[in-house]
Amino acid sequence: MLYIFDMHDVHVEGLDLNLLVALRALLAEQHVTRAAARVGLTQPAMSHALARLRIVLGDPLLVRTRSGMTLTPRAKKLIVPLDRIFADVAELVAPPEPFDPARSMRTFRVATTDYVELVLMPAVLSRLWREAPNVNVHLRTFGVRALDDLEDDRIDVALGPLAVSGGTSKQVRFQRLFAERFVCVVRQDHPSVGRRLSLEQLLGLPHALITPGGSAGGVVDTALAKLGKRRRVVVEVPHFLVAPFLVEKTDVILTLAERVARTLAPVVRLRTLAPPRELALPGFDISLVWHERHQTDPAHIWFRSLVAKVARSV
Repeated sequence: MLYIFDMHDVHVEGLDLNLLVALRALLAEQHVTRAAARVGLTQPAMSHALARLRIVLGDPLLVRTRSGMTLTPRAKKLIVPLDRIFADVAELVAPPEPFDPARSMRTFRVATTDYVELVLMPAVLSRLWREAPNVNVHLRTFGVRALDDLEDDRIDVALGPLAVSGGTSKQVRFQRLFAERFVCVVRQDHPSVGRRLSLEQLLGLPHALITPGGSAGGVVDTALAKLGKRRRVVVEVPHFLVAPFLVEKTDVILTLAERVARTLAPVVRLRTLAPPRELALPGFDISLVWHERHQTDPAHIWFRSLVAKVARSV
């Protein structure tokens, strides 16, 4: 624990730190009235501060001579450490230095999904390394514990279909980046699918289903159930990057996110179709989520801004 020693033991926690402001002015001006004017106090208030300082420090600090007030030896010794204290305080309350991406060697830890890795991250990394060539990005698997990982500072941001309600107990913030919708895809030369897809055609086709969590069913099955209908799923795959290649070589139909279909279009020979009008398929939002502790961090603000700008163009 810190103390000021001189005839008295004074705990710093019990010291009125405003006295240090008065002390600095008194040491600089060596005159009560001028010191008061320097810090915006009345002359009686400064006289009272000087009296308290004399008690705390056990020294008169200023004494009267024929030529005016002069500093005691103890007071002279206080000038340098007092200036150092005020320099440290100024540094303490100064705003953070602006983030310079061109010079930074920061690493950002991002929890995300394979969807975001395919649709968004290539463009994010391309822009990021143009602006910040020495910045690193570590991608982690986006899981159900994403909010806990943010809370425990295991990741910097989460990117995925994660919406944070206003009533959550987690100290997190989020920004909605874009909305996604579902489309249906078949191989380009599919023998029985024309330019439009009817509900009857959809039900008559064999389906591929992406099950990243291993659970049966999906948004299509839920929507069909509301219509009292069912489809035939002939193949289930855990990774959405595999499914389009199965579609290209077979007669199955696949429902997947539109941006995935668009991204894979130059690679896989697929035809994209709107789902039947009777089938109300809900979309999903991709959000950027971070912990409150990083809200004002200049580097973090830069990274979030970059991700948001790129997301507007995908």
